[in-house]
Amino acid sequence: MAERGAGKTLIGCDFSSRPGKHKRIVIARGKLSRGTVRLDGFEQLQSLEAFAHWLAQPGDWVGGFDLPFGLPRELVQHLGWPTDWETCIRHYAALSRPRIRQLFANFCNNRPAGGKFAHRATDTPAGSSPSMKWVNPPVAYMLHAGVPLLIAAGVHLPGLHAGDRADVDVDGRSRRIALETYPGLLAREVLGYKSYKSDDRAKQTSQRLERRCQLLEALASGQTRLKLRLELDHSQREMIRGDPSGDSLDAVLCLIQAAWGWQQGWPWFGLPTTMDPLEGWIVSA
Repeated sequence: MAERGAGKTLIGCDFSSRPGKHKRIVIARGKLSRGTVRLDGFEQLQSLEAFAHWLAQPGDWVGGFDLPFGLPRELVQHLGWPTDWETCIRHYAALSRPRIRQLFANFCNNRPAGGKFAHRATDTPAGSSPSMKWVNPPVAYMLHAGVPLLIAAGVHLPGLHAGDRADVDVDGRSRRIALETYPGLLAREVLGYKSYKSDDRAKQTSQRLERRCQLLEALASGQTRLKLRLELDHSQREMIRGDPSGDSLDAVLCLIQAAWGWQQGWPWFGLPTTMDPLEGWIVSA
């Protein structure tokens, strides 16, 4: 019997809400076979327009995307926004970033210290930042920039959005499947909370380089709870370890999480069947 998920194109995407020449959207591509994820290569995109074009191309893949797919239910209800996921996302997408910042800051200002932000249910097991956070990291803007493009491209988001009903395989299943991933979830299994990356040149230290090497070795030997091995060649290894921003390594971490989700199969891909259909969930959390 063939391994579940073998042969499917897998994607890991390190996303940016303001991509450009110096901070690109990085996409890792690979395949899963016999518990090993083979890294095939990378693509780098310098604009949201290029990302939208990439998403809209015909394809047959499962992708892990490092951006939140939903807002906390507590926040949405407080603001009086629609609690249907797609309607909420469309409402959110129509707001400007300054308006989002004002609304979210007002929400936080009326709450006690230590509990300023509303959280999704997935944040605690994943150790992720609240999806309403607009700085360090600006994940609220990542949601604002990225998720509407996934909807527009007709991509299937399990538990949240059906996608383009005409873009299906012979079994009637969506060809392009997007899962929310978080590279820090996998990285912390190996490194704890020690940093392995920085966009600040002054913080691109030898210690962070050593941690990228340590993390790559752990992935190559399958030393995480996902039990998947990463296969890559020497040039790929050198490129990833030599990327002090960690963007390529984060894309690979998302790729491995997507592979695990695909291994779990239809229709939930390892997501809990009890997940909140407004908030979404980080795969493997």
